[in-house]
This record gives sequence, structure tokens and C-alpha cells, in this order.
Amino acid sequence: MQYHLNGFKPGNYEIPDAAREPYAAPPMQGLPKEVDVLIVGCGPAGLAMARQLSEFADIKTCIVEQKPGPMLFGQADGISCRTMEIMEAFNSSEMLAKECYQLRQNAFWEPDTENPANIKRTHKVTDARLGLSEFVHGVVNQARLHEILLDGMEKSVTHLVPHYGRRLLELDVDESLSQDLNAHPITATFERNDEQSARVETIKARYVVGCDGARSAVRRNLNIALEGDSANKAWGVMDVLLVTDYPDVRVKSFIQSRENGAVMLIPREGGYLCRLYVELDLLDKDQRASTLDLTADDIIAKAQTIMHPYKVDVKEVAWWSIYEVGQRVAERFDDTPVGNPDGRVPRAFVAGDACHTHSPKGGWGLNTSLPDTFNLGWKLAAVLQGKSDPKLLQTYATERRKVARMLIDADRQMSALVATKPTANKDDSKPKTTTADIEKFIARQNGFIAGTSIGYDASYIATGQDNQGLATGYPIGQRFHSAEAVRLADGCPVHLGHLVKADGRWRIFVFGNKQSPLDGNSDVRKLVEFLEQADHSPVKKYTPAGDDIDSVIDVYTVFQQRGLAIEEMPDYLWPVKGKLGLRDYEKVFEADEAKDIFELRGIDRDQGCMVVVRPDQHIANILPLTAHEELSAFFDEFMLG
Repeated sequence: MQYHLNGFKPGNYEIPDAAREPYAAPPMQGLPKEVDVLIVGCGPAGLAMARQLSEFADIKTCIVEQKPGPMLFGQADGISCRTMEIMEAFNSSEMLAKECYQLRQNAFWEPDTENPANIKRTHKVTDARLGLSEFVHGVVNQARLHEILLDGMEKSVTHLVPHYGRRLLELDVDESLSQDLNAHPITATFERNDEQSARVETIKARYVVGCDGARSAVRRNLNIALEGDSANKAWGVMDVLLVTDYPDVRVKSFIQSRENGAVMLIPREGGYLCRLYVELDLLDKDQRASTLDLTADDIIAKAQTIMHPYKVDVKEVAWWSIYEVGQRVAERFDDTPVGNPDGRVPRAFVAGDACHTHSPKGGWGLNTSLPDTFNLGWKLAAVLQGKSDPKLLQTYATERRKVARMLIDADRQMSALVATKPTANKDDSKPKTTTADIEKFIARQNGFIAGTSIGYDASYIATGQDNQGLATGYPIGQRFHSAEAVRLADGCPVHLGHLVKADGRWRIFVFGNKQSPLDGNSDVRKLVEFLEQADHSPVKKYTPAGDDIDSVIDVYTVFQQRGLAIEEMPDYLWPVKGKLGLRDYEKVFEADEAKDIFELRGIDRDQGCMVVVRPDQHIANILPLTAHEELSAFFDEFMLG
């Protein structure tokens, strides 16, 4: 898809340039007086949280934003493989994959050894992240991602829309009520600004999630400190339409000059737009980038100098900013004391840039922020609906703060590599670190950069490590790595990972062993009988009376045998559902002969296994097919009947 030929226009890329209009803000309406969940901030973390909660009609959610309307120009633009997988859980990956620039190559440029005032390409490589997911790392305006999430919210059962133009004045958590889970211990006071009035509104909530950015008012009101390094380097960033003879303008490029710093060039969606990250000057102690008094023209001039001898004629600047590089992480991610020695249930959380700040060059901001609340959202829903013990909420800080610390470490290394100055050795025409160092770093960190290797430490919702050998390609704690299997009812190839939607349900994938599933004494048939009939079966125990059998725990089977027929399967595997009693034909699969999932994911063919997948797509447990009691004990640890 091509767009922006005659100038940058924000909005829905399904609409031609000539007709596209910026997103409009919804009408200003009063805040509700009382809600279950209050979300502060309409960035990727806030919208991902709201998108999840919008699917639950019995949860009252409110999302508030200080800006007057939806984002038009995006700060972040990279959409990692893992973020694409999450968007698939919202049934929204196809449009992003179609519209975005797909990052498949990297180019590396250094000073020309024969003429150090010029830059020269050293090499191009295939992007190291290819193959880590069925999706490709993409680049698209952050505002477009926001629009897709907003559209899903508005079309959900709750028709959730943000309240714009509200600035948080004060947030209070009543400690005397915080452990009463039926109470609304949070009081938030907002200043409302619109054309007609400026007045104060108050809202009470059972839980609050602060997704309001690096200068988070929620974090400040909770007295949560940021720990880490302050900025000492300024960078300019701009989205531009340009005419240039630089040959790799449509390839992600790392460019290092001899004397003038570095540029990182990121092609953008539509075929014409690109982003430039331009290295500027060192900052003095306590100096902010905003005090440099630089303009867009200054950033362009610096880029032209660094990219010499190539011409860079900028025709339009769609958006630009100057930022400083600093790496900080919040000491706490919720309102409980550090370490939570008394095991308190948290009622207030921070997510996204509100709890981790860093440079944007690695593309980690959006791609860490959105998974923050994808981790938290299903846990809040499960607790609010009475399905899970409130202690589940304690795992958010434990799991995501580890990821934030990894992010800060990786960003510190990346910033040091990209921002280089020439060596003091006058005879050496290369920078002190080379583009080869950047390439090695990307290859070494490719799983983390893609988000696909991020895993959670052992806990009661990431357990079963003794059985890891039954499915070596599904590391416990990491996301369920999708692969295709053939649906038995119609022969259709299906990505199993795409079955794990953001609907709050748990999934159990049963991979059959060498025994025939038609044998009534096989391990799979006995497991199915247990799940369907045993009083202590987690399916039977935790599914409310009258609900569909898969409304809480959704079970799928994948067999290595081929030539099976759906009518030969137990009724539980193609159950009767809904008010009309219709059959569900989409729960039984066989391995694809050409792309055998048992081989691809290292599944033990002799024993088979169960892979238990959390609502956020991360693997919670791996068990033998015969481990009926262990499966029950796993769910009994945190679920409520």
C-alpha cells in the first residue's frame, strides 16, 4: 500500500489520501461517579488495557486522557513481532500487517576509509528477527495502532470510548479500604477543560492503572520513585518526506560519520515517508533537551552533514522532536511496599512509560508498554469477575518489572553503540565502535528486540519445568509460539497461536501421543473423560452452571495420526454450545504433514503432553497426558469456584 505521496496525512489508511481526515475526538461527556477500573492515559499501554476490559460487560471501565483528542502523529513507530501477535489476540493483526512497512533488511554505513568525510555502505543483512514469529517486525504511525484499538473498544459489547481533556489533579488510595475488595478505595480528581468550561470532576474506582507517560501524575501521587541514569545525550527525531540520492532510503540503516555523529534511518509505511534519528550534542548535568533551542532545520542540517556526500532534500516534516537519552525504571509497579512483605493486594498500578523510560531508538517503548497491560488486563478481569484469587494481581509487578530491567540494560547498550564519537587515534578513520558491533548486538538480542524470547520466572502461573522435555519448543514462561496444524473438520490449516484471543479464557492444548485417539483406553481418551466428568476436573469445577463448557478453560487437541474423522471424536472435543445447541467443529487438529508441529516444537511423540496457556498467551504449565491430579492442583492454586 502506498500513501503520503503529496504530503503526510494522518488517519485511516484504508481511506485514500485525498479523502482521509484526521481522527475526531468523541463528544465531551461527564465522567462516571464510580467504576471498577480507572485507566489514566491513552497511550499504547492504556488503550491495550481498555481494549481488553471492553470485552467484559460486567466490568465498568473508564479511560481518561489529558490531551484534547486522539493522537495524530506518533512518537513510536515500530511494531515488534510480539506486539503483532498481541494485536492478533484482538483480531486486528491483518490490517496492521497490510499497512505497515515490513522490516526485512538492515544496512550499515561507516566513514569511507579512503575519504573519511564521506560515508560508505559496508554491507546489508537480512533482519535477524525474521522467522521468530509468523509475523514480521513492522513500522507504522503509532496513531494508526491507536485508532485500531479505539475502534475495537467502541465496537465491543461495552462501546467504550475515552474521556479526553482531563488532567489528573489528585489521586488518593484509602489504605483503610484497600484490602476490602468490594470497596472503591481510589478517589481521583480531574480538571476538565473544554470550550465551555473548566471544572473539577471526581471519580471513585476499585482499581486504577496509570498509563500516563514518563511524567506520570499517577506515579507521582503514589510516591513511586524512578531509579536509574539521567540523560546525557540529545537526539533529534523526525518523520519526513524527502528527495535523496542516498540509495538505502527504503532500508533500515545505521549510519556513522567520522566527525559528526550518527543517524539511524527507519523507512515508514506508504513507500515515501521515513524517520530519522539524528545524534546531537552531549548535555550538561541537569540540562534538558528542551533547552537546546534547536529547530527542525537544525536537525535536518545535522543529518545532511552526517550523510555526506549524499543529498538530503526534506520536502515536508510531518512530525519532529528532540529528546534526551536516559534509562530509568520505577522502584515499584503498584501501590504495595517494595517486596510486598505482608502480601497486600495491589489496587493501583503503573504501566508503560510511567514505570520505565529509555531512548526510542530500539523501538522498545510501545513494544514493552503494550505487553505490560496485556499482562495485567486479564488478571484484573479474572479478579473482578470472582474467577481468580486476588493474589494473582501481585504477579504483575513481579513479571513485568523484570522485563523493564532487561529493557533498560539493552537500551543502555544500544544507545552506547549507536551514539559514537571517533577514536582519539588520528590515524584511525573508523569510530570507536563500528556498525559491525551494532549488527552483533542486534543478532544477540534479536529475541528480546522482537519480544518473542521474553519469559516470566517460575511461579504458580509459570510452572512445570520438570516436564519441559515433553515440549522443548514451548519454553515455560514464554509466549505460546504459534505453528500451523490442520483442522480435522474441514482440512483448513490454522495457526494455533491465533486461537488464544484476549477474552480472559485459559487454553489447554493436548498433543496426543502415539496411541490411537480412537482407543478408549488411550491416554488422550482418559484425559478427555477426566476433564468432562470428574468432579475435581478444573473444567467442571470452575465453569459456572449453565455456561458453555469452554467459557473458562478452552481445550484443543492436536494428533500426530492422520486420516481421523471428526465424528469419531468424543463429544467433549466438538461440544454443543450456545442457546441453540450448535456444534463447535474447531477444536480438533492433526499435524500438517509438511509443517509438522510435533517436530517444529519438539513435542515428545511417544508421550505427548498438555500445554497450558494463559490468557496473555504465555505458557503456564506443561504436563504429561496422565497428570490429571497435577492439572487440577495447578488451577486450584489461584482459581475460585
